[in-house]
Amino acid sequence: MGRTVEIVREGRVTRLGRSVDRTGELDAEALELTLAATREFAATIAELGAERVRFVATSATRDARNRDAFVAGVREALGIDPEVVSGVEEARLSFTGAVSVIADRHPGPYLVVDLGGGSTELVLGVDEPEAAISLDIGSVRLHERHLHTDPPTQAEIDAAAIDAREALERAAAVVPLGRTATLIGVAGTITTTTAHAMRLPAYDRAAIDGAAQPTGVVLAAAQDLLAATREERAAMPYVHPGRIDVIGAGALIWFEVVSRVFSEVQEAGGALLQVVTSEHDILDGIALGLR
Repeated sequence: MGRTVEIVREGRVTRLGRSVDRTGELDAEALELTLAATREFAATIAELGAERVRFVATSATRDARNRDAFVAGVREALGIDPEVVSGVEEARLSFTGAVSVIADRHPGPYLVVDLGGGSTELVLGVDEPEAAISLDIGSVRLHERHLHTDPPTQAEIDAAAIDAREALERAAAVVPLGRTATLIGVAGTITTTTAHAMRLPAYDRAAIDGAAQPTGVVLAAAQDLLAATREERAAMPYVHPGRIDVIGAGALIWFEVVSRVFSEVQEAGGALLQVVTSEHDILDGIALGLR
């Protein structure tokens, strides 16, 4: 499968998916922040002399009516068109990125969960994806749909949980969750929840990458983030400012995913004793696709 060698790895939280679930369009401010970040990355690419460039766009641009403005902005900055990938392709890329590093440490089959702002992908496989689904639940979507109070009320939490469980019911009909030997979580919500479980003094990518935590610890950390106030989350040194308001919704989704997979594995006669977090994700999968 191969793996990437990192020279520079940077990220920006621009919330491109903000309001897309409600309006069906990319928010103008979020779009400009995203294109500004793209121009910054274009300068880095030029400085490093990259021979090939790939830009992959996911949930927000799949769903937005005005994505042409986004495509034009990326083309102007980078000289290439962004690839607006399907949910299943997004899942495949995340699987490739995560498993490229984890496979030599843990047994398969692997269930890779990529929990983003607009969607959540679940993909199961060993060397290659065997079953995958993209669900229209993510930290931004569920926050905007349900969690309007600080901290959220029980009624809001219950409504969001029902939303997540209904989506996972659809997932279970496509992806055999009970076959999971190793559950791998990727992307910001999950890495932040892991940092919270570890009570890190600051966000530490090296400490988070490959962390294997007892399932109960993961569930407790997710519940704790969901119950916290915005002020309490802002004081947590590992929570990115761009995630402070939506991390509770993301944690709720992660809690529901882990709980459902735990139950499915148990019903199949197995045991999900731990959950693994990977900092290697869709970015690695995208880069590996350039080989």
